[in-house]
Amino acid sequence: MISKETLFALSLFPYLGFLWFISRSQQMPRLALYGFYGTLVFVAVTIPAGIYAQVHYGESLANVDWLHGSAEAFLTLSNILIVLGFRQALVKGSGK
Repeated sequence: MISKETLFALSLFPYLGFLWFISRSQQMPRLALYGFYGTLVFVAVTIPAGIYAQVHYGESLANVDWLHGSAEAFLTLSNILIVLGFRQALVKGSGK
């Protein structure tokens, strides 16, 4: 059986492919593109935060509130950028 850590690592490759394709798209709103890249930053921050939580607290990241919340802030910012980017494109497309 494949571990969840292995699946997580393998899932990065399709996401990197997704980022590569949308980076070349002329239709992807820039702000949304930054948000999708921000999701990659979230992953990059979450991995060391999870290791730190395990080493220093003997707990998973989800059980160390201040650390978990700090890592999740990156995901929240990424989601906000994605929504604002697509909203901006919709407003621009509707001529308002």
